[in-house]
Amino acid sequence: MIQNPLVTIICLCYNHGKYVVEALNSVLNQTYSPIQLIIADDCSNDDSVLIIAQWLKNNPDVLFIKNPINLGNTRTFNSLLKYAKGEFIIDLAADDLLLPNTVALQIETFQKSAYKKLGIVYGNVELIYPDGSHLYNFFKTDSNGKRVLQQPVGDIYLGLLSMQNNVCSVSSMVKKEVYDKLNGYDESLYYEDFDFWIRAARLYEFEFIDSIIFKKRELPSSLSAQRFKRFNSRAWKFNNSTYRMILKIINLNQSEAEKKAIIKMIQYEIFIACKTLNIKLFFKHLLLLSKLKLNLI
Repeated sequence: MIQNPLVTIICLCYNHGKYVVEALNSVLNQTYSPIQLIIADDCSNDDSVLIIAQWLKNNPDVLFIKNPINLGNTRTFNSLLKYAKGEFIIDLAADDLLLPNTVALQIETFQKSAYKKLGIVYGNVELIYPDGSHLYNFFKTDSNGKRVLQQPVGDIYLGLLSMQNNVCSVSSMVKKEVYDKLNGYDESLYYEDFDFWIRAARLYEFEFIDSIIFKKRELPSSLSAQRFKRFNSRAWKFNNSTYRMILKIINLNQSEAEKKAIIKMIQYEIFIACKTLNIKLFFKHLLLLSKLKLNLI
């Protein structure tokens, strides 16, 4: 009998007191074992720590780390990787939920996939309102709950660059070796997921599960909701991080098709810089675009 590989789930909490118990119980309710659960609170200013401490009374073997200061998601997650013993990692926000068979489906996909360089498995996600009611599915589905459009798999680097493919980061299981190879998330960025997928896709293949395997709670404070706001510090931090990420992508690119894709991405970011009235970023993207078209970089 082949022993199931250990899966580590890292649950990051920041002011998620209303939802964290439901998230943690969704880990306990998995049909798969063994699972290592690590919880971190990033210096919440609500009652998250007290609620987690109460939950831990019935789960004393779970590792819980409290940040004395707010470090942000990327730094907190990277700091927890040294405690992860699993061959596979799930990055779980404390307001999101795994379905009971999530881990089992992800491990089965890893084991049955024909891809030799498979590093990441992800699936579809149900977006839910704060109260848990249905909002919409991340990838549009038919009446049978299957993806309407075929989801690209394998080498998806160019597809990500050209914005013809998307990865639902919430639903991903990642081989720990991928995090080790890439030195985790880039802590200089305001958001981590797209940068991580790009760097991972340069080296590894991706596989997709055509089922809803996660529930993601959409809150008014979600970072994605800030991206297009004018005179908004979070929007400017987000979009400045995208600029730094694009500089990294230029060094990763290897073909003319990839160069054309990054040019289109820069053109889109110029539009966003205009929309958010970020004049400095507008001119930085414009200069970068000119250099690319003149083959100066």
